[in-house]
Amino acid sequence: MKKSILFLSAAVTVLATAACQNFKKGDGGLEYNIVKDAGAEKAQAGDLLSVDMIVKSDRKDSLLQSTYDIGLPQIINIAPDSIPGLYAGDYNSMFKFLGEGDSAIFRLNLDTMAAKTGQPKPEFADKFVTFTVKVRKHFKKGTLTDSALYAQIDNYFKGEIEGLKKAEEGKLASYIADKKLEPKKTASGLQYVIAEEGKGNKVVVGDTAVVSYTGRLVNGTIFDTNNAELAKKENKFNPMRPYEPLRFRVGHDPVIQGWTEGFQLLSKGSKATFLVPSSLGYGERGGGTIPPYAPLVFEIEVLDVVPGPKTDAPAIDSVATKK
Repeated sequence: MKKSILFLSAAVTVLATAACQNFKKGDGGLEYNIVKDAGAEKAQAGDLLSVDMIVKSDRKDSLLQSTYDIGLPQIINIAPDSIPGLYAGDYNSMFKFLGEGDSAIFRLNLDTMAAKTGQPKPEFADKFVTFTVKVRKHFKKGTLTDSALYAQIDNYFKGEIEGLKKAEEGKLASYIADKKLEPKKTASGLQYVIAEEGKGNKVVVGDTAVVSYTGRLVNGTIFDTNNAELAKKENKFNPMRPYEPLRFRVGHDPVIQGWTEGFQLLSKGSKATFLVPSSLGYGERGGGTIPPYAPLVFEIEVLDVVPGPKTDAPAIDSVATKK
């Protein structure tokens, strides 16, 4: 896994370096560099493209979006020019330069976008947003009905998701090996490492756990944290959400199964890492920025445990065996 991430990073760097001195100017202030032209037919209105894409702001090359984070391509629908609001040199125009196997870098001019659309410039960039695009597959509309075209997309994504399913176990094993972890494993498949033992009784169903946490994909991407400083450092800060210790009642409040089980292994003061398979996380559907069949890594600190009312409800079995 580590090797593939490093390769990806190097590949993107090579694309960007090769293109930085070779931009051509198109309509509407659009700048582009075709890094690879595979010679295939280019996309046109009605077609769809499956692409890998990295989107960056011109402010210190700030990353805005990357399909590589979730491991699934993005589908681009090439709209006809007759749709109101579209203009030569806009986002839609970029993809008409591309066909299957092509790769390119585009710089979308925000001044032109504001002038053409009458909308204010976005606050996250100054003059350009840069798109690094690689086309995986070109779905041609031709004489196909919409239902037939989208049936192709549906079958295509089923194959992509099946690939994620098959890769999950290997991704988690590679992460453990790369980090030189020696986790314990429960009967359900949850793996965990307790870095610091807490004091007092273990958490039981009905207790309220007060926790600090960070959740990551195995590629290192943070998808959630209640640590404000870390969120700012990783460009994940959301001013609309509170950054404070999370309180949840174990076995009662809706959290993933890996948490319900994992917190019963901990006590006040515990610091631990949970390695959660998708079967105990977000499963085959994923959620938000979490892709389907994604193993998750949580760094946990239990700040406090508030005993719950006496209950006859049994705690979830958390007997661990050494991996």
